Amino acid sequence: MSTLASLKSVRKSYGSREALRGLDLELHPGEILALLGPNGAGKSTTMGVLAGLVEADSGDVTLFGGLRPSDPAARARVGIAPQDLALYGRLTAEENLRFFAQIAGLRGGTVDARVEDCLRLAGLLDRRADRVEGFSGGMARRLNLACAVAHEPELLLLDEPTVGVDPQSRAHLLASLAALRAEGRAIVYSTHYMEEVERLCDRIAIVDHGVVLATGTLDELVAAHGGEARTIVRGPDLESVFLTLTGRPLRD
Repeated sequence: MSTLASLKSVRKSYGSREALRGLDLELHPGEILALLGPNGAGKSTTMGVLAGLVEADSGDVTLFGGLRPSDPAARARVGIAPQDLALYGRLTAEENLRFFAQIAGLRGGTVDARVEDCLRLAGLLDRRADRVEGFSGGMARRLNLACAVAHEPELLLLDEPTVGVDPQSRAHLLASLAALRAEGRAIVYSTHYMEEVERLCDRIAIVDHGVVLATGTLDELVAAHGGEARTIVRGPDLESVFLTLTGRPLRD
């Protein structure tokens, strides 16, 4: 299987704190890879390295068969939906989409077509002329995702894309991500919602203390690291795998 993104022995420190300590990770075309880990595990730094926003101290990071994440040619093929909403509240939904499409290099009728497609993806066709500052949390999250894919990126980086949304918006977002995967896009998906990972993701990487502890499909991880069943009725699941690998002490 070909590799779309590769991180090998990647290290990154912020002063005396090691965020990544020799992290290894691969992403394949057309898959959704979950990035799971406790607070401070290194997930956000990994996302930043892949996006070309954080420079690794050492190691090898390549995208699309040999490009560096900081290369303009690579950045043009990557979309990012950060946990902190990347939206302009005083602009309308349509204006936000048009802005992000244009800064990605789209012009003319291509912009118009992508705005329509992205409004449809977000379920916001009837709210296109409304300012984002009046949107609910779910509407804003849906638009945040739509802006990230306005330029039709091959690689999509999503950091907690469903945090704080209502069940309807969560269901819409997950369906949208499944549709994007069906189009052939690769997605790195960081979340704390185990049920979303079980439902949506093809492979799972469990990260802690700046390294990948285990990767595989859900069935592979349960078979290898299932730990103890939480109840007599339910056998080992992703949560039990996660706690077996990362431990139960609180992370702040």
